[in-house]
Amino acid sequence: MTVNLTSDTATQPTADMLKAMFNARVGDDVFRQDPTVNRLEAVAAERFGMEAALYCPSGTMTNQLAIKCHTQALDEVIAEEKSHIYQYEGGVYSLLSSVSMNLLRGERGKLRPGQVAAAVKPRYDWLPISRLLVLENTCNKGGGSIYTLPEATTLVEEGRAHQLASHLDGARLFNALVETGESTAAWGRLFDTISICLSKGLGAPVGSLLLGPQELIDRARRYRKVLGGGMRQAGYLAAAGLYALEHHVERLTEDNARARRLGDALALLPYVSKVEKVETNICIFHLAGERMASDFLEYLRKQGIQAVAFGPQTVRFTTHLGVTDEMVDYVIREISALDI
Repeated sequence: MTVNLTSDTATQPTADMLKAMFNARVGDDVFRQDPTVNRLEAVAAERFGMEAALYCPSGTMTNQLAIKCHTQALDEVIAEEKSHIYQYEGGVYSLLSSVSMNLLRGERGKLRPGQVAAAVKPRYDWLPISRLLVLENTCNKGGGSIYTLPEATTLVEEGRAHQLASHLDGARLFNALVETGESTAAWGRLFDTISICLSKGLGAPVGSLLLGPQELIDRARRYRKVLGGGMRQAGYLAAAGLYALEHHVERLTEDNARARRLGDALALLPYVSKVEKVETNICIFHLAGERMASDFLEYLRKQGIQAVAFGPQTVRFTTHLGVTDEMVDYVIREISALDI
């Protein structure tokens, strides 16, 4: 058996999703003539109660377009130190937007009340201007940790009291919402902009969306073009995103439950020193003693199981559309049989 737990980006389109893609009506999206892209953007914006949306190839692009639109050169972005925009987007905020990062140490990727207000810099010529707050829900490096709406509201309101704009990196937001029961509209009312990813747990092969006010999305569209993100008959891909939004949101509870099963099994193993709290579809755990992640991953590879190191002794399992209950059973058997 082969089980890919490296990332929820490993998903493959389902047969019905492929059918929707092949049957898509398309046009040239650079000229705003692709009806399927237009529909995807309209559906997503409506779901979050926002004015407009922009379809992009990746979550890195949607996040960085948001930073570009919210800031000017020499501004700074306030974020938790585990944030994806800092950890995994190549430092492009410094190249594209000429801004710096004010990184705060929270807990499992989440900021605590009071941290945002305390981080805002006074207006001196020798300091960057604090301009934008970015939160990530769920936080990848925090083990899929969830911000509840009240938690996020406290932080955003702190920022607003100091004239900070707010952006939500919601790449895995739907994994959180199926657990909390909170509405997309409520999150849309809270943030100035939101990015959501279609190619992770939702299972589309490509694509993310930036949501926000019409004027900002119009500017983001121009930046997308000059960055090479303008696509032509993108409706074939957008059709997968539409299908994902319409059919794959509620099933994310299955991915979250499977990750919790893995976490429960790992917690019983003598060679695992700690399992981070599993709230959604990401399970991060630490190996005990001098056991190395590289050796553990090599053992898994020989059993047909793929995962990823998150440090010298830390491993991440990520469940997704392509991981079944039978696969989770198999992984649990194999890790329980290992004697190291």
